[in-house]
Amino acid sequence: MGFFAFLILGLIAGVIARIILPGKQPGGFWLTLLLGVLGAMLGGWLGGLLFDISFDEFWSWQSWLFSVIGAIIVILIVQAIFGRRKA
Repeated sequence: MGFFAFLILGLIAGVIARIILPGKQPGGFWLTLLLGVLGAMLGGWLGGLLFDISFDEFWSWQSWLFSVIGAIIVILIVQAIFGRRKA
């Protein structure tokens, strides 16, 4: 998968993860892109490590599934760290 395809996959995975998760998530477009790409990397690593899955194709359902799962994990971690702070 090329660099730009990976960015698009990460952005879409981040948006899907934000839709799936309830409540308000911090950040806008750029943070969604960053968290989605980090989530796609995490999901790809976990999928390869646990299930020996190759993520070479953009339209592979495994790529999308593990990218969204990874993005959900990353967003939950960010929410836990930078969540609602009280003054």
